[in-house]
Amino acid sequence: MSVRRRGDYRIDWRNPQSVAHLSLHISYPDAADQARAARGGYDPGGNIMIHGLPNGWGAIGTLHLLMNWTDGCIAVTNSEMREIWARTPDGTPITIKPQWTPEV
Repeated sequence: MSVRRRGDYRIDWRNPQSVAHLSLHISYPDAADQARAARGGYDPGGNIMIHGLPNGWGAIGTLHLLMNWTDGCIAVTNSEMREIWARTPDGTPITIKPQWTPEV
């Protein structure tokens, strides 16, 4: 069951040796997410990361956007991930929304 909710979390650790090009872990699920899942009878999931492309696949760049391949993670290009990695220390607050729409 895929449950898409808004939530406020933090970057709580990073993995420079990830199977994808760098990864930042998001503190999901929190206690409220776990309680909601228990009440609803579903697994809340976990190990949600912001990461680059799988190692060795960096050349596909933004083509990765053509399909949903992350199983709940947030994937970006490797160059985007290097910038996010450099600018995002552990403890950085993050809000996850069900759907992003650019502001006009």
